[in-house]
Amino acid sequence: MAQLLDGKIASQKILDMVREGIVTSTQFNFRKPGLAVIVVGDNPASQVYVGHKLRACESVGIFSKEYRLPASASMEEVKLAIDELNRSPNIDGILVQMPLPPHLDAIDLVTRIDPSKDVDGFTPHNLTRLLQGRTGLFPCTPLGVMRLLEMNNIAVRGKHAVILGRSLIVGRPLLAMLLDANATVTVTHSYTEHLKEICQTADILFAAIGRPGFVEGSWIKPGAVVVDVGINRVTNPSEVPYLKASEPERYSQLVNKGSLLVGDVRFGEAEKIASFITPVPGGVGPLTVAMLMSNTLHAYRTRKK
Repeated sequence: MAQLLDGKIASQKILDMVREGIVTSTQFNFRKPGLAVIVVGDNPASQVYVGHKLRACESVGIFSKEYRLPASASMEEVKLAIDELNRSPNIDGILVQMPLPPHLDAIDLVTRIDPSKDVDGFTPHNLTRLLQGRTGLFPCTPLGVMRLLEMNNIAVRGKHAVILGRSLIVGRPLLAMLLDANATVTVTHSYTEHLKEICQTADILFAAIGRPGFVEGSWIKPGAVVVDVGINRVTNPSEVPYLKASEPERYSQLVNKGSLLVGDVRFGEAEKIASFITPVPGGVGPLTVAMLMSNTLHAYRTRKK
């Protein structure tokens, strides 16, 4: 059976380090680091995620500010909010909570953020620095993935890493990070042919496509490391029929409670083959928030200098 890569434990260690770093950085009466979150509309999932971020700020000593705008807000109104936060001397990090209402251009808005406050790591400036192998503020989820591997002494140098998914949030920045760590990387997507066979060659398999239970156990090379980035909420047992055989307890939970979080990987099948595996929930998810806190501290220290 695979050894669990516990994201909760790893994220707590990161948050502890951030908390200590803030205490050290503010001991001579310097102000606290500041993080601002812009929320447009009332998407229920966004409210949950923002709540996690604000509570994490409170736990480590980061000042947080939430900007709420109606779903009808125009591009100009959101840009004005970003401009105000760019000018604020007490704000070190700015993020625009996704998803946005369909009439708003997410890339255009993110590009408006001052790169020195881009704690999500999505501005062209920071993505370019990532591709150049330089230091900077980089996307939180792939950063968390790399930190999780490092904290569990899983080497990527010389290994064949396969990424399922090419999004700007996970797949593409993770590609750059793995290359920088001297892995050999294959990125796959919806048009990739012979996908199962490619996955079977992976020493480290990263699933980030947002399709529940897409990766079957037979796709995994014996002894491979499996990192499941997918977080999918399912409400109908017919969406995940594989659970009934491989994870009967979780299948019963879905039937009884009517809702369940599952990953892109069929965990019950994969854990019998892999050497290490992340659970869902409790794997990569907690690390995303922890790395956001870490990025905010990094931005604060850089701006203070």
